Amino acid sequence: MTEPWILPDWPAPRGVHAAVTTRHGPGISTGPYARFNLGLRSGDGAESVASNRDALRHALALPSDPRWLRQVHGTTVAQLGPLASAAEPQADAAVAHLSGTVLAILTADCLPVLFCSDDGARIGAAHAGWRGLAAGVLEATIDAMGTPPARLLAWLGPCIGAGSYEVGEEVRAAFVERNPAASACFASTRPNHWHCDLASMARLKLAAAGVTRIHGGGFDTLADQRFYSYRRDGADSGRFASLIWRD
Repeated sequence: MTEPWILPDWPAPRGVHAAVTTRHGPGISTGPYARFNLGLRSGDGAESVASNRDALRHALALPSDPRWLRQVHGTTVAQLGPLASAAEPQADAAVAHLSGTVLAILTADCLPVLFCSDDGARIGAAHAGWRGLAAGVLEATIDAMGTPPARLLAWLGPCIGAGSYEVGEEVRAAFVERNPAASACFASTRPNHWHCDLASMARLKLAAAGVTRIHGGGFDTLADQRFYSYRRDGADSGRFASLIWRD
């Protein structure tokens, strides 16, 4: 039986917990969303998503409801606590210092990045598609953590792999014009097209910001059927979640 969760393998301090969902969790979604879609704006029925989210909290024994975001491929970072209002904040990253707060990032090819301080006092989560990555969402999250970068740990979750992610010249230019070293994260495929390694790009940017303890990576959401993939499944793709919380 396929495991419903991926538990990050990283030296997070005691009291910091993280998990990544897969399509095989205890959900009720059907058709292209089968079966554990957690994305409310993916086209799936709202009642199914609500049921899946409720099952998520109970299955992982989460201390509170996850703080879902309205992600827009930007760089806004929300400061969150465990008590949520009905509205989801428009942001692509979140940080927290209160126990019981569950941060959540939804993806289906973009890169989720989880953060924690080495004393476990602060946690963070970021949604890093190529636009947000180029614009500085990881750097903004690091700044919002309120902890020296050298005291942070980062974990790179499942995203589309370099061999599956062909992009145009405009994507490469968005990185290389800011930092020529970013050219190492691209491999030419045909004229004006490149394979893009999102995870390597994130490692480059994290290291430049002073975060040296970087873990995770090695996934490919397009090739791995455990995950939703927008590039593979199109507009009917569901979303899986990467979560981090403190007890």
